[in-house]
Amino acid sequence: MPSHLPYLTVEFPPIAASIRRHLDDFQVDELPAYDPCGSGDHVYVWIEKAGITTRRAILDMAAALGVASSTIGAAGRKDARGVTRQLVSVEGVEPSRIRALDLPRIRILDMARHRSKLRPGSLRGNRFTIRLRDVIPARAGDVREVLRVLAARGVPNYFGAQRFGMRGDTWAVGRSLVLGDFASAAKRIVGEPAAEDPAPVRRARDLAASGRFGEAATVWPAGFSDCARLCRALERTRGDPQRATFSLDRSVLGFYVSAYQAWLFNRVLAARVGGLDRFVRGDIAFSHRTGLCAVVADPAAEQARATRFEISPTGPIAGYAMLAPQDEAGAIEQAILAEAGCAVNDLPRTGPLRCIGGRRPFRSPLEEIGVDSKRDQTGAYLELRFTLPAGSYATAVLREICKNRLEDGRADVGDD
Repeated sequence: MPSHLPYLTVEFPPIAASIRRHLDDFQVDELPAYDPCGSGDHVYVWIEKAGITTRRAILDMAAALGVASSTIGAAGRKDARGVTRQLVSVEGVEPSRIRALDLPRIRILDMARHRSKLRPGSLRGNRFTIRLRDVIPARAGDVREVLRVLAARGVPNYFGAQRFGMRGDTWAVGRSLVLGDFASAAKRIVGEPAAEDPAPVRRARDLAASGRFGEAATVWPAGFSDCARLCRALERTRGDPQRATFSLDRSVLGFYVSAYQAWLFNRVLAARVGGLDRFVRGDIAFSHRTGLCAVVADPAAEQARATRFEISPTGPIAGYAMLAPQDEAGAIEQAILAEAGCAVNDLPRTGPLRCIGGRRPFRSPLEEIGVDSKRDQTGAYLELRFTLPAGSYATAVLREICKNRLEDGRADVGDD
């Protein structure tokens, strides 16, 4: 989570803690939107993965089964730093072959058939079990109080650091792309070496920055296939940034564009986080039951529903189909977007960079909360348990507890 974003629970001082010292210190259980029906050409597989991303797990399973990775679906894309239990779907493969898989860092838990492929977003939410280590025992009560406030008012629905990449600049790539500045976008993706880059990455960026794209393409390490692909395209097109950039997969370009939209949303939420559960005139309300949005004409009349967590104020996912707020809410939002240099009506409407847009609630419901003091062979810890809806980040909960005093360990993760 970007550290500069303001907190909701400012009345609580930071609570120093560390997470992810071990892989199983951070566990996620997906809550699927529906159960498999028991028949069909797709096998829904509950897997447990440890230390690898969902993408890596899909690639490894596809290679072992001898099928294209496109035949394997997943509802959620989880990162590598932890243990995740989630559903994937496999088309056209007998369950016995899937059950026989013996892959490092992947365990097959259960299977059932279904009629269709598992699609991204087919999630009700995620259940988290997180071990907070190095917490001063006297602050355990404050941890519980912060969670109580978040359960009552909501978790600030900031997009997490995962959305902005290892260098925190995917949003800037996206902004360059939608503005048509392909040279700046390509430069950020494969150039601009930094001192904190790992040595192999810095070497590749140095070569690309000097225009030696062909050489750079050969030295990018594992996990940087898109960078290598862009370098090959720059070599092939003799440095034409637009043609080279459009050689990237649509999903990659879409990731950069969505990062820009996420950055804009975070700026608007940052301005209103202290009142994330209160409406102002002209707000767009999000219904947590139906997922539909509507303009708020009378904030006082709707506030009781907000207090009951039926509806919430929203911020922009900038795009041509976005429902725009009016009056006071519209003035606040437009000023922030203008300051960021975003003119919604000028965003691309077609092609791989198109920005459809929408609304995102300022807050997420925090449910099924539990806090227990425990101990293992490495020492004492607080075990946190809670659920969040799909698309919300556990790090948003942790940053409210720890503020700027959270040490996030690397654990033992594999190459992606």
